[in-house]
Amino acid sequence: MATDRPAPLGDEHGDHPGDVRVDPPAGARVDRLADERVDHRFKGLPPDAEGLTVGALAAQRRDLFTGGFTTPVLALSAESLTHNLALLETYAERHGLAFAPHGKTSMSPQLFARQLAHGAWGITAALPHQARVYRAFGIQRIFLANEVVDAAALRWVAGELDRDPDFRFLCYVDSVRGVALMDEALRAAGATRPVEVVVELGAGEGARTGARTEADCAAVADAVAAVTTLRLAGVAGYEGEVPDADADRVRAWLRRLVALAVEFDKAGRFAGAEGQAGPDEIVVSAGGSAWFDAVADVFAEIPALSLPVRKLLRSGAYVSHDDGHYSRLTPFNRVPEEGALEPAFRLWAQVVSRPSAGQAFLNAGKRDAAYDLDLPRAQVIRDGRTGEVRPATGLTVTGLSDQHTWVSTDEGAELEVGDWVGLGLSHPCTSFDKWQLIPLVEADGTVTDLIRTFF
Repeated sequence: MATDRPAPLGDEHGDHPGDVRVDPPAGARVDRLADERVDHRFKGLPPDAEGLTVGALAAQRRDLFTGGFTTPVLALSAESLTHNLALLETYAERHGLAFAPHGKTSMSPQLFARQLAHGAWGITAALPHQARVYRAFGIQRIFLANEVVDAAALRWVAGELDRDPDFRFLCYVDSVRGVALMDEALRAAGATRPVEVVVELGAGEGARTGARTEADCAAVADAVAAVTTLRLAGVAGYEGEVPDADADRVRAWLRRLVALAVEFDKAGRFAGAEGQAGPDEIVVSAGGSAWFDAVADVFAEIPALSLPVRKLLRSGAYVSHDDGHYSRLTPFNRVPEEGALEPAFRLWAQVVSRPSAGQAFLNAGKRDAAYDLDLPRAQVIRDGRTGEVRPATGLTVTGLSDQHTWVSTDEGAELEVGDWVGLGLSHPCTSFDKWQLIPLVEADGTVTDLIRTFF
C-alpha cells in the first residue's frame, strides 16, 4: 500500500535479502527530516498545513502569531540558539576543552548537527536508545555516560562498531559485575572491536552512580584489563552530584578525578590488555551545565601523561538555556567576562478563561510545559485585539493542571480572554521532550524551520 510518509531515516536497505546496506551521509539524513509530512501528530502547527512537508511549511516563513499556528505552541528563538551555540564553542576553545554536549537535552538531530558544526567532538548519550537515534543520523562519536549491561544493547553496539570502522563509542563502567556482564554479552555477540570504557568515579556517598572510592575504581580497571572485549580509555564522572555542592567541594572532587587518571597512567592501566593495543589518548570527562567553569579550571591542571589527554566537557542545557533553573546555576553568572547564555524557549498560550478579577486560565498545562523544577513564568502578553506585546505585569503562574495554567492576576492587570501569554520555562531537558516539532522563530515572529525531536 502506498504511503506519503518518508522511509525510515538513516536506514537504506536494498529491496531483497542480502542487499548491502548503504548509509547516506549524516547531513543528508538530517536534511531528510524536511520530507516528513505535517499532520495531527504535531501540536501547535497550522491545521491548514496538513499534508505539507516540514520543509514546505518552513519555506512559507509564516508568522507564529498570524500564520495559523494554534496555542499552546512552543517556540525556539533562532537568534538565541545561534548565540548559545557560538558562546560554548568559544568557551571550549578558550579553555582547551573538547566538547560532547549531552544530547538527552534536545534529542534533536538538527541541533546535534549544529553543535557539531560549532566544534563539538561528539554527542553524549545516557541510554542505548538515544545512541541508536544518534547513529540513525550519522553521529560518529558517542560518549554514553552510563554503564551498559543490557545484552541486546551491547549486541547492537558491537554490530555498529564492526560495521563502521570510523565509529567511536565510549561508555562508563563502575562495577566489577558490570564488566563481567559486558564481557559476556560482547563475547556472545562475536564482537571484533573492543568497546572503549571509562571508569566512573562516584561523586560521594549518597550520590548517583559511580565507584565510590579510588580502590573501587582500581578494582574495576583491573577487571577491564582481564578481558579482551573492553579497553580502558580514561576516567569520568559527574560533578553535579557532589553532595552539598559548592565551588570548593566540586573542585576537590574534580581533583580526585584527575588524580585517578594520573595514578592509572602511572600504573600502566592504559596500556591495554595482554595482546591488545591500548587507546590513542586518555579521556578525562566531567562537566554538566552548572559547574563547567570549575571543570575548566581543574582540567587545566592535568599534567602531561603518557598519551595525549582529551579533556571532555559534556554540558547540554546550554543549547536552549532557560528562564529558571539554569539561569540561576549557569557558571556564566560567576564568570560574566566570558559572556552570557540567552534563554531560547518561550511557550505561548492563550487566555481561555478570566472568571474573576484575580484569576485567569491559559490553555497550556503539564503536557506542554516543564514543571519538575520550577513553574513557568509569565513574561509578556500579546494583545488579542491589536497584536501589541507588553510586559506581563501583575501576572503570576501559581499552578498547572494537565491542560491549564493557573494565573493569579493583580488588581488592574490588563488581561482578557483571547490574549496570548508568553511563558518562560525552567529545565530544558523536560521542555524539549513534550514537543515533537518545535518552530524556530526569528525575533519578528517569522518561523524559519521546525526542529524535530526523538524521545
